[in-house]
Amino acid sequence: MSTDTAPLLSVRDVTVERGGKTILDHVSFDVRAGEWLGVIGPNGSGKTTLLRVVSGAMDACGSVDLKGRTIDTWGARERAQTLAFVQQSTGTAFDFTVRDLVLLGRAPHRGWLSSFSASDRAAVDRALAEVDLEGFADRSIQSMSGGEVQRAFLAQALAQDADLLLLDEPTTHLDVHYQFRLLDAVRAQVNQGKTVLAVVHDLESAARYADRLLVLSEGKRVATGEPASVLTPECIREVFGMEATVRQDNPLRIDYSTPRSRG
Repeated sequence: MSTDTAPLLSVRDVTVERGGKTILDHVSFDVRAGEWLGVIGPNGSGKTTLLRVVSGAMDACGSVDLKGRTIDTWGARERAQTLAFVQQSTGTAFDFTVRDLVLLGRAPHRGWLSSFSASDRAAVDRALAEVDLEGFADRSIQSMSGGEVQRAFLAQALAQDADLLLLDEPTTHLDVHYQFRLLDAVRAQVNQGKTVLAVVHDLESAARYADRLLVLSEGKRVATGEPASVLTPECIREVFGMEATVRQDNPLRIDYSTPRSRG
């Protein structure tokens, strides 16, 4: 993780209201270059909405600054060169091969009429290898399982070679083996200098892979900090409604017991 004090991403007082309901309520945090900030919280806490605001896909009150510039001042192509977003529900209406789908991640780096180069295709091969899809390159994306499609879209984001990766529950649809392989691949990107803001459903996985955690509940920021300082029995009780014992092992372990009434 970088020790640079200037944040790559700065979010200040972000508020989103829809249909008279507050989805995000004055959320503020920073993400430093070269770190993984994991976003955790129960369903309906605003995690996906937060990523959509950061990506520039959703308007909000407050400010989102990327590399010192407000996100809405970035052009679409320039933004795509700097930020890649893998959403929770991915799919395509077109019958791409896996290779062609991943190759689209290189489009922001090409001129409008430029063809893809040998270096672009090499980047695609590396990305497919990162997510264990080398043997699927010529397969139709329509013929693949949900977990395989999820890995293909992550490969597209890796091929995009953006500074900041936004991942919304990237292990959705994956079995246990590929959950760890995918998170290992993302961690390797961080170790090489990339920055990650990722919603992670499993608390132990979040603690294992992220440098710091952002906890959301009912649209509000509850805590931000290193996993061991954030994932306390008190936090788990109040935010997730579960009694738990937290073992400060490496990685951190959580033993759940009786659910606590949240009524």
